[in-house]
Amino acid sequence: MDLLNLVAIAVALAMDAFAVALGVGVNVTPLTRRHVFRLSFHFGLFQALMPVIGWLAGRSVQEYIIDYDHWIAFVLLALIGGHMIYAALNPDHEKKASGDPTRGLSLVVLSVATSIDALAVGLSLAMLEISVWRPALVIGLVAGIFTIVGLYLGRRISDIWGSRVELLGGSILILIGVRIVIEHVFG
Repeated sequence: MDLLNLVAIAVALAMDAFAVALGVGVNVTPLTRRHVFRLSFHFGLFQALMPVIGWLAGRSVQEYIIDYDHWIAFVLLALIGGHMIYAALNPDHEKKASGDPTRGLSLVVLSVATSIDALAVGLSLAMLEISVWRPALVIGLVAGIFTIVGLYLGRRISDIWGSRVELLGGSILILIGVRIVIEHVFG
């Protein structure tokens, strides 16, 4: 696989990570270097690991997950996004109660949800008998970089528009989930 095609695939896969990072950046106050590191590291790591897992699994697993992988991503993103919207609409709801999406189970759920497409890429690479190691590294690095940019851009949007934009983060996550389902069902 040539570098141009590889970068194009990596950028396409990083779009979900970028959009989720944008939503997280809008909602995490204050956005610290620790938040940025955790989210970008985990998104990059999961984006790099999923193609490897898909490649190792090969055709045997594809037939079992291809029919519902998009629903898994949708449910995960809708749950996190719905919780963010709930927290934004309830001013009495403590900010701590909504949780930090760059920690714990939320971090794992978001990492898995944004990297499921990378699993399919790994399966495709296995079918084409292409080594997965270089693509996995490039995919992970691009996802990490896009996550950093998304977080800082989201924070900037929040600084400009204020607290009204808190709903944006949760809505973005739900819309990404809907887009994934539409692409798989109708695309």
